[in-house]
Amino acid sequence: MTTDQAKQLSESAITRLMEALDQGQSDALKTYLRVMSRFHRYSWGNSLLIYSQRPEATHVAGFHAWLKLRRYVRKGEKGIVILAPMVGKKRRPDDQELAEDEQTRVFGFRAAHVFDVSQTEGEPLPEFATITGDPQCYTERLRQFVANQNIALEYDSKISPARGLSSGGRITLLPEMPPAEEFSVLVHETAHELLHRGERRQATTRAVRETEAEAVAFVVSSAIGLDTHSASSDYIHLYAGDKATLVESLAFIQQTSALILEAITAQAPALAQAAAN
Repeated sequence: MTTDQAKQLSESAITRLMEALDQGQSDALKTYLRVMSRFHRYSWGNSLLIYSQRPEATHVAGFHAWLKLRRYVRKGEKGIVILAPMVGKKRRPDDQELAEDEQTRVFGFRAAHVFDVSQTEGEPLPEFATITGDPQCYTERLRQFVANQNIALEYDSKISPARGLSSGGRITLLPEMPPAEEFSVLVHETAHELLHRGERRQATTRAVRETEAEAVAFVVSSAIGLDTHSASSDYIHLYAGDKATLVESLAFIQQTSALILEAITAQAPALAQAAAN
């Protein structure tokens, strides 16, 4: 598949998703967000490409990355097309090299292929942490991330029946929530702090802001293995506008989810490390 064909596939996937949402099929976005939670290190566009070609994928890597894990892509398997950046060095007009931190840049993108673990065979993968209903150490890591953003965190029963509030540099949570719910609500309010302060708050509706924050909570909670019952918002409210609105929101959701997940994941699984090589 050529790069142009890959870009066309991505555009078609966005169109199909938009059409499904227009018809009231909000499960289409929920399925995509689940894919995004599994591949938060990929751009939202590549997550969409994975979703459109193999929505059941769980762990993807390139052919040679699988070999490093002593697994082999089965003969005849069809790769999942993504867009990989082409990075190269640039020189000054006088043909002298730039400083080291100025030498490389992205020149464009090319079509590349990855394969899901279900398309491979070989040695068992390293064990991946699975968490069901218990965020364990992730809540404390999330609290530390919030503190590092200079956001105050407090607990106050007076906010009931609300479970959490974000007020610009301060997050207030309802005390004594179940651990999984506390984690999800804290992610939701953190997303508000990261996404919806300053000019962008004035440029979005309340429905868009709430849905974006809940989508981030859904992605992050799913990524660490929580049962995401709290992510029950009607995602279709995100899409009162045109396709451009859809694309903009998905990019913000992916970027914010990835930022939080990178911060609270102390050690990347071996598979993710290999996939990045």
